[in-house]
Amino acid sequence: MIELNPGDTVVIRAGEDWPEHLFRVDYIFDDCVGGYSLTGPMAGEYGEPDLGLVLRVHASAD
Repeated sequence: MIELNPGDTVVIRAGEDWPEHLFRVDYIFDDCVGGYSLTGPMAGEYGEPDLGLVLRVHASAD
């Protein structure tokens, strides 16, 4: 399992309706993360992608 912290920037796996993109983690829940897309067609949009969609940490908060 990937260790995530608020403020991390992660890579979200491409899905049927969206490309792979960067996402800033603001909240960590039991089964998903909450935050904002940084790149791609959903840039600036709030979302709660499932933890399984997180490929890796792109940049750590610290």
